[in-house]
Amino acid sequence: MKQTHYPELDETLSTTVLENGLTVAVVPRKGFTKKLAYFVTDYGSIHTDFLLEGQEYHAPAGVAHYLEHKMFDMPGGRDVSAEFAALGAMTNAFTSYDMTAYYFSCTDHFDECLRLLLEFVSTPYFTEESVEKERGIIDQEIGMNEDAPDSVVFENLMQSLYRTHPIRVPILGTSETIREITAEVLHSCHRAFYTPGNMLLCVIGDVDPDGVADLARQVLGTEKKEVGIKLRPWQEDMTCPTAARTAAMEVAMPMFNLAFKCEPLTGGDAAIRTEMVADLAAEALFGESSELYLRLYEQGLIDSSFGGGFETVDGCALMLCSGDSEDAQAVRDAILAQAEKIAAEGIPEQHFLRMKRSALGRRIRDLDSFDATCFRICAYHFSDFDYFRFPEVYRSIEAGEIRDFLSRTVRPERCSLSVITPLRKEDAL
Repeated sequence: MKQTHYPELDETLSTTVLENGLTVAVVPRKGFTKKLAYFVTDYGSIHTDFLLEGQEYHAPAGVAHYLEHKMFDMPGGRDVSAEFAALGAMTNAFTSYDMTAYYFSCTDHFDECLRLLLEFVSTPYFTEESVEKERGIIDQEIGMNEDAPDSVVFENLMQSLYRTHPIRVPILGTSETIREITAEVLHSCHRAFYTPGNMLLCVIGDVDPDGVADLARQVLGTEKKEVGIKLRPWQEDMTCPTAARTAAMEVAMPMFNLAFKCEPLTGGDAAIRTEMVADLAAEALFGESSELYLRLYEQGLIDSSFGGGFETVDGCALMLCSGDSEDAQAVRDAILAQAEKIAAEGIPEQHFLRMKRSALGRRIRDLDSFDATCFRICAYHFSDFDYFRFPEVYRSIEAGEIRDFLSRTVRPERCSLSVITPLRKEDAL
Protein backbone atom coordinates (compact mmCIF):
# COMPACT_ATOMS: atom_id res chain seq x y z
CA MET A 1 0.00 0.00 0.00
CA LYS A 2 1.11 3.54 -0.65
CA GLN A 3 1.99 5.39 2.55
CA THR A 4 1.81 9.17 2.85
CA HIS A 5 2.98 10.90 6.01
CA TYR A 6 1.76 14.35 7.10
CA PRO A 7 4.29 15.65 9.66
CA GLU A 8 2.24 18.68 10.72
CA LEU A 9 -0.71 16.47 11.65
CA ASP A 10 1.43 13.50 12.76
CA GLU A 11 -0.79 11.29 10.60
CA THR A 12 -0.04 8.56 8.07
CA LEU A 13 -2.49 7.47 5.39
CA SER A 14 -2.08 4.10 3.66
CA THR A 15 -4.01 3.73 0.42
CA THR A 16 -4.44 1.29 -2.43
CA VAL A 17 -6.90 0.49 -5.19
CA LEU A 18 -7.72 -3.21 -5.38
CA GLU A 19 -8.08 -5.18 -8.59
CA ASN A 20 -11.87 -4.94 -8.30
CA GLY A 21 -11.70 -1.12 -8.18
CA LEU A 22 -12.25 -0.67 -4.44
CA THR A 23 -10.22 2.10 -2.80
CA VAL A 24 -8.91 1.15 0.64
CA ALA A 25 -7.70 3.90 3.00
CA VAL A 26 -6.23 3.12 6.43
CA VAL A 27 -5.14 5.56 9.13
CA PRO A 28 -3.01 3.59 11.62
CA ARG A 29 -3.41 4.80 15.20
CA LYS A 30 -0.88 2.81 17.22
CA GLY A 31 -1.78 2.08 20.82
CA PHE A 32 -5.48 2.89 20.50
CA THR A 33 -7.97 0.19 21.48
CA LYS A 34 -10.86 1.57 19.39
CA LYS A 35 -11.10 0.62 15.74
CA LEU A 36 -13.54 2.14 13.27
CA ALA A 37 -14.42 1.08 9.72
CA TYR A 38 -16.58 2.87 7.14
CA PHE A 39 -17.73 1.10 3.98
CA VAL A 40 -19.15 3.84 1.79
CA THR A 41 -20.77 4.12 -1.62
CA ASP A 42 -20.74 7.24 -3.75
CA TYR A 43 -24.53 7.09 -4.00
CA GLY A 44 -27.20 9.08 -2.19
CA SER A 45 -30.82 10.12 -2.32
CA ILE A 46 -30.39 12.51 -5.27
CA HIS A 47 -29.01 9.83 -7.59
CA THR A 48 -32.28 8.42 -8.87
CA ASP A 49 -31.50 8.60 -12.61
CA PHE A 50 -28.70 6.48 -14.05
CA LEU A 51 -27.46 4.32 -16.90
CA LEU A 52 -26.37 0.72 -16.34
CA GLU A 53 -25.33 -1.74 -19.02
CA GLY A 54 -26.88 0.45 -21.70
CA GLN A 55 -30.25 0.73 -19.95
CA GLU A 56 -31.67 3.94 -18.46
CA TYR A 57 -33.20 3.75 -14.98
CA HIS A 58 -35.40 6.25 -13.13
CA ALA A 59 -35.77 5.13 -9.51
CA PRO A 60 -38.35 6.55 -7.08
CA ALA A 61 -37.29 9.19 -4.56
CA GLY A 62 -36.18 7.64 -1.29
CA VAL A 63 -34.70 4.48 -2.79
CA ALA A 64 -31.15 5.05 -1.45
CA HIS A 65 -32.45 5.31 2.13
CA TYR A 66 -34.77 2.33 1.60
CA LEU A 67 -31.82 0.33 0.32
CA GLU A 68 -29.79 1.27 3.40
CA HIS A 69 -32.52 -0.19 5.62
CA LYS A 70 -32.80 -3.41 3.60
CA MET A 71 -29.05 -4.12 3.46
CA PHE A 72 -29.19 -5.35 7.06
CA ASP A 73 -31.31 -8.32 5.89
CA MET A 74 -29.29 -11.45 5.12
CA PRO A 75 -30.24 -14.85 3.72
CA GLY A 76 -31.32 -17.43 6.27
CA GLY A 77 -32.83 -14.82 8.58
CA ARG A 78 -29.44 -13.74 9.92
CA ASP A 79 -29.56 -10.68 12.19
CA VAL A 80 -26.56 -8.51 11.24
CA SER A 81 -26.91 -6.16 14.20
CA ALA A 82 -27.06 -9.09 16.62
CA GLU A 83 -23.95 -10.62 15.05
CA PHE A 84 -22.04 -7.37 15.52
CA ALA A 85 -23.28 -7.13 19.11
CA ALA A 86 -22.09 -10.68 19.79
CA LEU A 87 -18.63 -9.54 18.68
CA GLY A 88 -18.79 -6.58 21.06
CA ALA A 89 -19.16 -4.08 18.21
CA MET A 90 -21.58 -1.25 17.46
CA THR A 91 -22.88 -0.90 13.91
CA ASN A 92 -25.01 1.64 12.10
CA ALA A 93 -25.55 3.33 8.74
CA PHE A 94 -26.73 6.61 7.25
CA THR A 95 -27.89 7.99 3.92
CA SER A 96 -27.15 11.56 2.83
CA TYR A 97 -28.03 13.37 -0.36
CA ASP A 98 -24.94 12.03 -2.15
CA MET A 99 -23.42 9.26 -0.03
CA THR A 100 -24.46 6.11 1.87
CA ALA A 101 -22.23 4.76 4.65
CA TYR A 102 -22.18 1.58 6.74
CA TYR A 103 -19.85 1.42 9.71
CA PHE A 104 -18.87 -0.30 12.92
CA SER A 105 -16.64 0.43 15.89
CA CYS A 106 -15.05 -2.19 18.11
CA THR A 107 -12.16 -2.92 20.44
CA ASP A 108 -11.84 -6.65 19.79
CA HIS A 109 -12.59 -9.09 16.96
CA PHE A 110 -11.75 -6.49 14.32
CA ASP A 111 -11.15 -8.96 11.48
CA GLU A 112 -14.46 -10.73 12.14
CA CYS A 113 -16.32 -7.41 12.25
CA LEU A 114 -14.69 -6.17 9.05
CA ARG A 115 -15.52 -9.41 7.27
CA LEU A 116 -19.15 -9.10 8.40
CA LEU A 117 -19.35 -5.45 7.26
CA LEU A 118 -18.02 -6.25 3.80
CA GLU A 119 -20.20 -9.33 3.52
CA PHE A 120 -23.57 -7.82 4.40
CA VAL A 121 -23.13 -4.61 2.39
CA SER A 122 -22.16 -6.59 -0.71
CA THR A 123 -25.00 -9.14 -0.37
CA PRO A 124 -28.30 -7.92 -1.82
CA TYR A 125 -31.15 -9.93 -0.31
CA PHE A 126 -34.60 -8.51 -0.95
CA THR A 127 -37.91 -10.35 -0.96
CA GLU A 128 -41.21 -8.73 -1.86
CA GLU A 129 -42.51 -9.62 1.59
CA SER A 130 -39.61 -7.97 3.44
CA VAL A 131 -39.70 -4.91 1.17
CA GLU A 132 -43.40 -4.47 1.87
CA LYS A 133 -42.84 -4.81 5.62
CA GLU A 134 -40.12 -2.15 5.53
CA ARG A 135 -42.45 0.25 3.71
CA GLY A 136 -44.57 0.72 6.83
CA ILE A 137 -41.50 1.36 8.99
CA ILE A 138 -40.13 4.00 6.62
CA ASP A 139 -43.57 5.57 6.19
CA GLN A 140 -43.68 6.09 9.96
CA GLU A 141 -40.24 7.70 9.81
CA ILE A 142 -41.46 10.03 7.07
CA GLY A 143 -44.48 10.96 9.20
CA MET A 144 -42.24 11.75 12.16
CA ASN A 145 -40.13 14.07 9.99
CA GLU A 146 -43.24 15.80 8.70
CA ASP A 147 -44.20 16.53 12.32
CA ALA A 148 -40.70 17.78 13.26
CA PRO A 149 -40.30 21.58 12.90
CA ASP A 150 -36.53 21.28 12.32
CA SER A 151 -37.14 19.02 9.34
CA VAL A 152 -40.05 21.01 7.93
CA VAL A 153 -38.27 24.36 8.05
CA PHE A 154 -35.30 22.87 6.16
CA GLU A 155 -37.35 20.99 3.56
CA ASN A 156 -39.39 24.13 2.88
CA LEU A 157 -36.15 26.05 2.38
CA MET A 158 -34.84 23.53 -0.17
CA GLN A 159 -38.08 23.79 -2.15
CA SER A 160 -37.79 27.58 -2.08
CA LEU A 161 -34.14 27.61 -3.16
CA TYR A 162 -34.20 25.10 -6.01
CA ARG A 163 -36.39 24.58 -9.04
CA THR A 164 -35.22 21.19 -10.32
CA HIS A 165 -32.37 19.82 -8.21
CA PRO A 166 -33.51 16.70 -6.27
CA ILE A 167 -32.35 18.25 -2.99
CA ARG A 168 -35.93 19.57 -3.11
CA VAL A 169 -37.08 16.06 -2.14
CA PRO A 170 -36.46 14.67 1.38
CA ILE A 171 -33.79 12.00 1.68
CA LEU A 172 -36.45 9.56 2.90
CA GLY A 173 -38.66 10.28 -0.11
CA THR A 174 -42.39 10.71 0.43
CA SER A 175 -45.22 8.39 1.39
CA GLU A 176 -46.16 8.30 -2.29
CA THR A 177 -42.71 7.66 -3.80
CA ILE A 178 -41.75 4.82 -1.45
CA ARG A 179 -44.82 2.91 -2.63
CA GLU A 180 -43.11 2.61 -6.00
CA ILE A 181 -40.06 0.84 -4.53
CA THR A 182 -39.90 -2.89 -5.21
CA ALA A 183 -37.32 -5.63 -4.71
CA GLU A 184 -36.44 -5.29 -8.40
CA VAL A 185 -35.77 -1.55 -8.00
CA LEU A 186 -33.52 -2.22 -5.00
CA HIS A 187 -31.58 -4.89 -6.89
CA SER A 188 -31.02 -2.51 -9.84
CA CYS A 189 -29.70 0.30 -7.61
CA HIS A 190 -27.49 -2.07 -5.64
CA ARG A 191 -26.02 -3.50 -8.86
CA ALA A 192 -25.35 0.01 -10.17
CA PHE A 193 -23.71 1.60 -7.14
CA TYR A 194 -22.78 -1.04 -4.54
CA THR A 195 -19.94 -2.24 -6.70
CA PRO A 196 -16.31 -1.94 -5.50
CA GLY A 197 -15.36 0.62 -8.15
CA ASN A 198 -17.91 3.05 -6.68
CA MET A 199 -16.98 2.45 -3.04
CA LEU A 200 -14.38 3.27 -0.38
CA LEU A 201 -13.32 1.27 2.65
CA CYS A 202 -11.81 3.54 5.31
CA VAL A 203 -10.38 2.18 8.57
CA ILE A 204 -8.88 3.98 11.57
CA GLY A 205 -7.17 2.24 14.47
CA ASP A 206 -4.28 0.02 15.50
CA VAL A 207 -4.58 -2.27 12.48
CA ASP A 208 -2.37 -3.64 9.71
CA PRO A 209 -3.18 -1.78 6.45
CA ASP A 210 -2.07 -4.69 4.27
CA GLY A 211 -4.23 -7.04 6.33
CA VAL A 212 -7.27 -4.81 5.76
CA ALA A 213 -6.68 -4.83 2.01
CA ASP A 214 -6.16 -8.61 1.93
CA LEU A 215 -9.38 -9.24 3.85
CA ALA A 216 -11.29 -7.00 1.43
CA ARG A 217 -9.92 -9.04 -1.48
CA GLN A 218 -11.02 -12.29 0.18
CA VAL A 219 -14.60 -11.12 0.76
CA LEU A 220 -15.22 -9.02 -2.36
CA GLY A 221 -13.12 -10.91 -4.89
CA THR A 222 -11.07 -9.36 -7.68
CA GLU A 223 -13.67 -9.03 -10.45
CA LYS A 224 -14.22 -5.48 -11.69
CA LYS A 225 -17.88 -4.71 -12.37
CA GLU A 226 -19.59 -1.94 -14.26
CA VAL A 227 -20.62 1.13 -12.26
CA GLY A 228 -23.85 2.97 -12.93
CA ILE A 229 -23.46 6.30 -14.71
CA LYS A 230 -25.32 9.00 -12.81
CA LEU A 231 -27.60 11.19 -14.88
CA ARG A 232 -27.95 14.76 -13.68
CA PRO A 233 -30.80 16.29 -15.69
CA TRP A 234 -31.27 19.17 -13.28
CA GLN A 235 -30.22 22.67 -14.33
CA GLU A 236 -30.21 25.58 -11.90
CA ASP A 237 -29.47 29.25 -12.23
CA MET A 238 -28.45 31.25 -9.18
CA THR A 239 -31.84 32.81 -8.48
CA CYS A 240 -34.44 31.36 -6.13
CA PRO A 241 -37.98 30.50 -7.22
CA THR A 242 -39.39 31.64 -3.85
CA ALA A 243 -37.97 34.40 -1.66
CA ALA A 244 -39.72 33.36 1.56
CA ARG A 245 -41.99 30.64 2.86
CA THR A 246 -43.81 30.44 6.19
CA ALA A 247 -45.58 27.56 7.92
CA ALA A 248 -47.25 27.28 11.33
CA MET A 249 -46.47 24.40 13.72
CA GLU A 250 -46.40 23.67 17.43
CA VAL A 251 -43.25 25.61 18.39
CA ALA A 252 -42.61 27.83 21.39
CA MET A 253 -41.20 30.68 19.31
CA PRO A 254 -40.54 31.36 15.61
CA MET A 255 -37.62 29.52 14.02
CA PHE A 256 -35.96 30.04 10.66
CA ASN A 257 -33.56 28.70 8.06
CA LEU A 258 -31.94 31.20 5.69
CA ALA A 259 -29.71 30.30 2.74
CA PHE A 260 -27.86 31.81 -0.18
CA LYS A 261 -27.58 29.76 -3.36
CA CYS A 262 -23.98 29.14 -4.47
CA GLU A 263 -22.41 27.71 -7.58
CA PRO A 264 -21.96 23.92 -7.33
CA LEU A 265 -18.45 22.58 -6.77
CA THR A 266 -16.95 20.13 -9.22
CA GLY A 267 -14.23 18.41 -7.15
CA GLY A 268 -10.47 18.53 -6.87
CA ASP A 269 -8.21 21.15 -5.32
CA ALA A 270 -10.08 24.16 -6.70
CA ALA A 271 -13.40 22.94 -5.30
CA ILE A 272 -12.03 22.23 -1.84
CA ARG A 273 -10.38 25.64 -1.79
CA THR A 274 -13.73 27.26 -2.60
CA GLU A 275 -15.39 25.26 0.17
CA MET A 276 -12.83 26.42 2.74
CA VAL A 277 -13.06 30.01 1.53
CA ALA A 278 -16.85 29.77 1.92
CA ASP A 279 -16.48 28.34 5.45
CA LEU A 280 -14.30 31.30 6.40
CA ALA A 281 -16.72 33.69 4.70
CA ALA A 282 -19.59 32.32 6.79
CA GLU A 283 -17.48 32.72 9.92
CA ALA A 284 -16.58 36.31 8.99
CA LEU A 285 -20.18 37.18 8.21
CA PHE A 286 -22.18 35.65 11.04
CA GLY A 287 -19.85 33.47 13.16
CA GLU A 288 -19.96 33.78 16.96
CA SER A 289 -17.01 36.17 17.02
CA SER A 290 -18.30 38.35 14.19
CA GLU A 291 -19.45 41.94 14.55
CA LEU A 292 -22.88 41.03 13.16
CA TYR A 293 -23.48 38.13 15.56
CA LEU A 294 -22.78 40.30 18.59
CA ARG A 295 -25.01 43.08 17.31
CA LEU A 296 -27.93 40.79 16.49
CA TYR A 297 -27.56 39.08 19.87
CA GLU A 298 -27.56 42.37 21.76
CA GLN A 299 -30.65 43.48 19.82
CA GLY A 300 -32.46 40.28 20.79
CA LEU A 301 -32.88 39.22 17.16
CA ILE A 302 -30.98 35.95 17.70
CA ASP A 303 -30.07 33.75 20.65
CA SER A 304 -27.56 30.97 21.30
CA SER A 305 -29.40 28.68 18.86
CA PHE A 306 -28.11 30.75 15.93
CA GLY A 307 -25.37 29.30 13.74
CA GLY A 308 -24.49 28.36 10.21
CA GLY A 309 -21.90 27.51 7.60
CA PHE A 310 -21.38 26.28 4.06
CA GLU A 311 -22.89 23.05 2.72
CA THR A 312 -22.17 21.18 -0.51
CA VAL A 313 -24.11 18.45 -2.29
CA ASP A 314 -23.49 16.91 -5.70
CA GLY A 315 -24.76 19.58 -8.10
CA CYS A 316 -25.44 22.37 -5.60
CA ALA A 317 -24.01 24.39 -2.71
CA LEU A 318 -25.39 26.90 -0.22
CA MET A 319 -24.44 29.17 2.64
CA LEU A 320 -26.91 28.47 5.42
CA CYS A 321 -27.79 29.87 8.84
CA SER A 322 -30.58 29.03 11.25
CA GLY A 323 -31.96 29.75 14.68
CA ASP A 324 -34.87 31.14 16.67
CA SER A 325 -35.99 34.71 16.07
CA GLU A 326 -39.06 36.88 16.45
CA ASP A 327 -38.02 38.77 13.31
CA ALA A 328 -36.23 36.53 10.81
CA GLN A 329 -36.72 39.12 8.06
CA ALA A 330 -34.68 41.63 10.08
CA VAL A 331 -31.92 39.01 10.47
CA ARG A 332 -31.97 38.47 6.71
CA ASP A 333 -31.69 42.20 5.99
CA ALA A 334 -28.86 42.61 8.50
CA ILE A 335 -26.88 39.74 6.93
CA LEU A 336 -27.26 41.24 3.46
CA ALA A 337 -26.16 44.66 4.73
CA GLN A 338 -23.15 43.24 6.59
CA ALA A 339 -22.04 41.26 3.55
CA GLU A 340 -22.20 44.42 1.47
CA LYS A 341 -20.11 46.22 4.08
CA ILE A 342 -17.44 43.50 4.14
CA ALA A 343 -17.37 43.42 0.34
CA ALA A 344 -16.77 47.18 0.30
CA GLU A 345 -14.35 47.51 3.22
CA GLY A 346 -12.71 44.09 3.42
CA ILE A 347 -11.67 42.26 6.60
CA PRO A 348 -9.01 43.67 8.94
CA GLU A 349 -5.83 41.65 8.49
CA GLN A 350 -5.46 40.72 12.15
CA HIS A 351 -9.06 39.56 12.36
CA PHE A 352 -8.64 37.50 9.19
CA LEU A 353 -5.46 35.80 10.43
CA ARG A 354 -7.02 35.06 13.81
CA MET A 355 -10.11 33.62 12.15
CA LYS A 356 -8.03 31.44 9.83
CA ARG A 357 -5.91 30.12 12.71
CA SER A 358 -9.05 29.32 14.67
CA ALA A 359 -10.66 27.45 11.75
CA LEU A 360 -7.49 25.46 11.12
CA GLY A 361 -7.20 24.66 14.83
CA ARG A 362 -10.76 23.32 14.92
CA ARG A 363 -10.07 21.04 11.97
CA ILE A 364 -6.91 19.72 13.60
CA ARG A 365 -8.72 19.09 16.93
CA ASP A 366 -11.43 17.21 15.05
CA LEU A 367 -8.82 14.63 14.11
CA ASP A 368 -9.11 13.38 17.70
CA SER A 369 -12.52 12.03 16.71
CA PHE A 370 -12.29 8.77 14.79
CA ASP A 371 -15.81 9.28 13.44
CA ALA A 372 -15.26 12.84 12.21
CA THR A 373 -11.95 11.89 10.59
CA CYS A 374 -13.32 8.80 8.86
CA PHE A 375 -16.37 10.66 7.58
CA ARG A 376 -14.29 13.49 6.14
CA ILE A 377 -11.77 11.19 4.50
CA CYS A 378 -14.68 9.47 2.74
CA ALA A 379 -16.52 12.65 1.74
CA TYR A 380 -13.40 14.34 0.43
CA HIS A 381 -12.29 11.18 -1.39
CA PHE A 382 -15.44 11.33 -3.51
CA SER A 383 -14.58 14.98 -4.21
CA ASP A 384 -11.15 13.86 -5.44
CA PHE A 385 -9.19 15.46 -2.60
CA ASP A 386 -6.82 14.10 0.04
CA TYR A 387 -8.37 15.40 3.26
CA PHE A 388 -5.10 15.49 5.24
CA ARG A 389 -3.90 18.27 2.93
CA PHE A 390 -6.35 20.76 4.44
CA PRO A 391 -3.69 22.76 6.38
CA GLU A 392 -1.87 23.83 3.20
CA VAL A 393 -5.16 24.94 1.63
CA TYR A 394 -6.17 27.02 4.65
CA ARG A 395 -2.78 28.70 4.84
CA SER A 396 -2.87 29.76 1.20
CA ILE A 397 -6.29 31.48 1.42
CA GLU A 398 -6.17 35.29 1.26
CA ALA A 399 -8.60 37.80 2.72
CA GLY A 400 -9.58 39.08 -0.71
CA GLU A 401 -11.04 35.67 -1.60
CA ILE A 402 -13.53 35.94 1.25
CA ARG A 403 -14.45 39.46 0.22
CA ASP A 404 -15.02 38.33 -3.38
CA PHE A 405 -17.08 35.31 -2.29
CA LEU A 406 -19.42 37.40 -0.16
CA SER A 407 -19.77 40.03 -2.88
CA ARG A 408 -20.73 37.39 -5.44
CA THR A 409 -22.89 35.15 -3.26
CA VAL A 410 -24.70 37.03 -0.51
CA ARG A 411 -27.21 38.82 -2.70
CA PRO A 412 -31.01 39.23 -2.42
CA GLU A 413 -31.79 37.28 -5.61
CA ARG A 414 -29.81 34.28 -4.30
CA CYS A 415 -31.52 34.29 -0.92
CA SER A 416 -34.49 32.38 0.44
CA LEU A 417 -35.98 32.41 3.93
CA SER A 418 -38.02 29.63 5.57
CA VAL A 419 -39.87 30.37 8.81
CA ILE A 420 -41.93 28.27 11.22
CA THR A 421 -44.27 30.31 13.42
CA PRO A 422 -46.22 29.12 16.49
CA LEU A 423 -49.75 27.90 15.84
CA ARG A 424 -52.41 30.38 16.78
CA LYS A 425 -55.09 29.13 19.17
CA GLU A 426 -57.72 29.26 16.44
CA ASP A 427 -55.45 27.19 14.13
CA ALA A 428 -55.11 24.46 16.73
CA LEU A 429 -58.87 24.01 17.09
